[in-house]
Amino acid sequence: MEQIEKFVSVLNGYAWGLPMVVLLVGGGAYLTILSRGIPFLRLRHAIEVIRGKYDNPDDPGEITHFQALVTALSSTVGMGNIAGVAVGISQGGPGAVFWMWVTALVGMATKFFTCTLACMYRKNDELGMPQGGPMYYIEVGLGPKFRPLAVFFSVCGLVGCLAMFQANQLAEILAPIWDAVGIPEADPDAMGVHFDTARVLSAILISGSVAMVVFGGLHRLVQWSERLVPAMCGIYVVASLVVLALRYEALPGVFRAILEDAFTGNAVAGGVLTTVIITGVKRAAFSNEAGIGTAPMAHGAAKTNEPVREGLVAMMGPFIDTIVVCTMTALVILVSDQALLKPDADNSIQAVSLTSRSFAAVLGSAGYVVVAVSVILFSLTTMFGYSYYGRKCMTYLVGTQRGKFYNYIYVATLAFAVLAPVGLVINILDTAFALMAIPNMIATLLLSGRVMTAANDYFSRYDRREDRLAGRNP
Repeated sequence: MEQIEKFVSVLNGYAWGLPMVVLLVGGGAYLTILSRGIPFLRLRHAIEVIRGKYDNPDDPGEITHFQALVTALSSTVGMGNIAGVAVGISQGGPGAVFWMWVTALVGMATKFFTCTLACMYRKNDELGMPQGGPMYYIEVGLGPKFRPLAVFFSVCGLVGCLAMFQANQLAEILAPIWDAVGIPEADPDAMGVHFDTARVLSAILISGSVAMVVFGGLHRLVQWSERLVPAMCGIYVVASLVVLALRYEALPGVFRAILEDAFTGNAVAGGVLTTVIITGVKRAAFSNEAGIGTAPMAHGAAKTNEPVREGLVAMMGPFIDTIVVCTMTALVILVSDQALLKPDADNSIQAVSLTSRSFAAVLGSAGYVVVAVSVILFSLTTMFGYSYYGRKCMTYLVGTQRGKFYNYIYVATLAFAVLAPVGLVINILDTAFALMAIPNMIATLLLSGRVMTAANDYFSRYDRREDRLAGRNP
């Protein structure tokens, strides 16, 4: 296991080098400029679409604009917001937070383009249902000769869309509960693998809970997402604001540390600035997934005959996920000073335990409860959502009927992830995410001109209609 972990770590290092940073951040910046700031200038209209003002049940697709957004958020607002931010700060220092913000802002444009494409270039499956996502706009938008790129994306998606990190960290939260009922968690063996009773019970509980939802298909997933996503975001943000209110005097220093370290890397061992940037971009990509290609698979199922509308809905994802929720986690960790404490002599990866200590440092035992409840809700919704993405990748490769077997693979890997070391899990998923981003961003950049043509047409019609309704152009 140790050799496997080292190999995957090296592979992850190559996958997340500066070229990947340039592709995601540089590509997103290019799309932001090309769009002339549409993601920021059309926020009011985006909110109107989300609220259902333009919903039409007769439009092609399976779910409403709002349902598409919460389905995508059920995957993105998850452990990346709680444990992933902690990993980013422990590896890249406070400056990594700044680069998370940058990645999220340009990611809004990226989501606008990718999710518009997901509805522009849909393809009917064997059952006659329209399917959208990177694999489809690569094949349909760029043409059949690019199908190998679509296949590559789908193969990487089979791994990248496994919710192993969420299962692993949920088991960390469940450990004290098992201990309280007399089932202590043993230390991992020499290979870092847990085979104790507590971990096995966690594996069974997590896999079984997820199986009850994922085998119910998209509509059961949507039902759960509509209920849980707004509630869990609200609970977590309110608890975070309470912590920040109690430590408000530390906020100016925290923001100063974020900005200073973002361009110096002083908080990182060796003071390597590229480590800060890459860590911030990697953790933001893992959290909001802009450019990775997962969200277009959810938004591609939206009921609409105006693809640009779905792009507007999708662009709200990185804002909610990273600018709001991830920032809450980062500020709580930094104002509590827990990021300065290294409990492990070997400086091993700190994830959900760092976030738990940070809330508890201010709120006492209530802080542990907040994080425990949030982890359970965040991780479950993410595990529900990722199953849909992985199944869509499998369906593209082998067809709708055989694609359903992915659910069995998915549930089994959750059990494996509970027993595996967290470092191995993170590196496997990070590497798969990087490989998914390559074909997705290439296709998005090549097709970006067509998106702008559609956007210009849509907004010219929208503006004329608004002028007419306001009496400015009778």
